[in-house]
Amino acid sequence: MKELVEVIAKALVDNPDEVTVEEKIEGKNVKIELHVAPSDMGKVIGKQGRIAKAIRCVVKAASTKDDLRVDVDIV
Repeated sequence: MKELVEVIAKALVDNPDEVTVEEKIEGKNVKIELHVAPSDMGKVIGKQGRIAKAIRCVVKAASTKDDLRVDVDIV
Protein backbone atom coordinates (compact mmCIF):
# COMPACT_ATOMS: atom_id res chain seq x y z
CA MET A 1 0.00 0.00 0.00
CA LYS A 2 2.88 2.34 0.79
CA GLU A 3 4.21 2.16 -2.76
CA LEU A 4 0.77 2.83 -4.25
CA VAL A 5 0.29 6.02 -2.23
CA GLU A 6 3.82 7.13 -3.04
CA VAL A 7 3.37 6.69 -6.80
CA ILE A 8 0.06 8.56 -6.80
CA ALA A 9 1.40 11.44 -4.69
CA LYS A 10 4.58 11.86 -6.73
CA ALA A 11 2.50 12.12 -9.91
CA LEU A 12 0.44 14.97 -8.43
CA VAL A 13 3.05 17.26 -6.85
CA ASP A 14 5.65 19.70 -8.21
CA ASN A 15 8.34 18.50 -5.77
CA PRO A 16 8.31 14.68 -5.94
CA ASP A 17 11.61 14.50 -4.04
CA GLU A 18 9.91 15.83 -0.90
CA VAL A 19 7.21 13.13 -0.84
CA THR A 20 7.63 10.64 1.98
CA VAL A 21 5.28 7.88 3.06
CA GLU A 22 5.31 6.11 6.42
CA GLU A 23 3.44 2.86 7.00
CA LYS A 24 2.50 1.50 10.43
CA ILE A 25 0.99 -1.98 10.59
CA GLU A 26 -1.02 -3.09 13.63
CA GLY A 27 -2.61 -6.45 12.89
CA LYS A 28 -5.24 -5.93 10.19
CA ASN A 29 -5.07 -2.14 10.54
CA VAL A 30 -2.59 -0.17 8.45
CA LYS A 31 -1.97 3.53 8.95
CA ILE A 32 -0.28 5.39 6.10
CA GLU A 33 1.04 8.92 6.62
CA LEU A 34 1.75 10.99 3.52
CA HIS A 35 4.13 13.93 3.89
CA VAL A 36 4.47 16.49 1.08
CA ALA A 37 5.99 19.95 0.74
CA PRO A 38 3.78 22.73 2.13
CA SER A 39 3.44 24.25 -1.34
CA ASP A 40 2.08 20.93 -2.70
CA MET A 41 -0.47 20.34 0.06
CA GLY A 42 -3.32 21.82 -1.98
CA LYS A 43 -2.53 19.63 -4.98
CA VAL A 44 -2.75 16.46 -2.89
CA ILE A 45 -5.92 17.50 -1.06
CA GLY A 46 -7.74 19.09 -4.02
CA LYS A 47 -10.85 21.22 -4.04
CA GLN A 48 -13.15 20.19 -1.19
CA GLY A 49 -10.85 17.21 -0.54
CA ARG A 50 -11.77 15.39 -3.74
CA ILE A 51 -8.26 14.20 -4.61
CA ALA A 52 -7.65 13.06 -1.03
CA LYS A 53 -10.92 11.11 -1.12
CA ALA A 54 -9.93 9.56 -4.45
CA ILE A 55 -6.54 8.46 -3.06
CA ARG A 56 -8.27 6.90 -0.05
CA CYS A 57 -10.80 5.17 -2.31
CA VAL A 58 -8.09 3.62 -4.52
CA VAL A 59 -6.11 2.44 -1.49
CA LYS A 60 -9.25 0.99 0.11
CA ALA A 61 -10.06 -0.91 -3.09
CA ALA A 62 -6.52 -2.30 -3.24
CA SER A 63 -6.56 -3.28 0.44
CA THR A 64 -9.75 -5.36 0.25
CA LYS A 65 -7.82 -8.05 -1.61
CA ASP A 66 -5.52 -8.48 1.41
CA ASP A 67 -8.41 -8.11 3.91
CA LEU A 68 -6.83 -5.03 5.53
CA ARG A 69 -8.23 -1.78 6.86
CA VAL A 70 -6.13 1.13 5.65
CA ASP A 71 -6.23 4.74 6.88
CA VAL A 72 -4.45 7.39 4.78
CA ASP A 73 -3.50 10.60 6.59
CA ILE A 74 -2.05 13.59 4.78
CA VAL A 75 0.33 15.38 7.14
